[in-house]
Amino acid sequence: MIDAENPNDVLSDDAIVKALRDAGVDIARRTVAKYREAMRIASSVQRRRQKQALTS
Repeated sequence: MIDAENPNDVLSDDAIVKALRDAGVDIARRTVAKYREAMRIASSVQRRRQKQALTS
């Protein structure tokens, strides 16, 4: 999900939770944040800045 995100529409933890719940996975936002941090994936704000810098 994160690898495929558009630089102008970066997924927040809440958006990831919504997508997973729509797919039938019941998960809390805190859990998404915990695993994102454990996998060393930047926050949505940081990813947006990084991706926009790469496309500029």
